Amino acid sequence: MNVKIFDSELKVMNVLWREGDCTAKHISDVLACEVGWNMNTTYTLIKRCIKKGAIARREPNFMCHALIEKEEVQTAETDELINKIFDGSIDKLFSALLGRKELSDEQIERLKKIVRDSEGSENEGSEKD
Repeated sequence: MNVKIFDSELKVMNVLWREGDCTAKHISDVLACEVGWNMNTTYTLIKRCIKKGAIARREPNFMCHALIEKEEVQTAETDELINKIFDGSIDKLFSALLGRKELSDEQIERLKKIVRDSEGSENEGSEKD
């Protein structure tokens, strides 16, 4: 992903990802309730996202459509965090996360499953027929 989405722009994108295509007015109404923004602030951020290629605008009614997937942004932001804060080391990230607070048994099991699933997908690619 070549588009850098800032925190304020993410609020706009989150409305689109959560609710699907909608008008700029609807996004403005939602963010007025959730964040307290006025219409001008929201429209400015929508236009910034359009300029970046993250949102497409259609008429009538200034209909907005997300051009980038939430997962793309999550991956890019995670990669940036790992590279910037943890010297590119995923294990340092996990160590920091695990050291922050006590995890429930359910959370530990979900993490173990993620690791097992990851190991399984790596082994499938390296097996010979």
